[in-house]
Amino acid sequence: MRLTRQTNYAIRILMYCAANEGRLSRIPEIASAYNVSELFLFKILQPLVEHGFVATVRGRNGGVRLAKPADAITLFDVVRVTEDNFSMAECFDTDSDCPLIDSCGLNNALRRALGAFFEVLAGVTIASLTTPESEVHRLLGLQHVELQQAS
Repeated sequence: MRLTRQTNYAIRILMYCAANEGRLSRIPEIASAYNVSELFLFKILQPLVEHGFVATVRGRNGGVRLAKPADAITLFDVVRVTEDNFSMAECFDTDSDCPLIDSCGLNNALRRALGAFFEVLAGVTIASLTTPESEVHRLLGLQHVELQQAS
């Protein structure tokens, strides 16, 4: 299974906001950190706002921030709202004409594998991806946040 770019960058937006805790994150800063277009990030932002992961603040000094604690957002939560389809094979589709659909060992194995994939994602939070011990803060250019909080 391969996650879409939308899911990948949705997770990255959330990671950036978590690493930048206590401050508003601006889309141009996030786009620069990940070397991706602002327009692309704005498109991805919409489902994150709609599902309560991110809150936006309008205005000249506006930006985005997490709408709930980073430890309350799992990768499964994000994948569930950003991915359109979890079909691992044709037999997952509701309109499949495979005569083995109800008794196929492959279908059962793939469903169990998908369930295990979801279980792992449900055990990983955005907070766990952005712990201070990781290099995320430095790599995203957010060292200033750590220095300010240490003062």
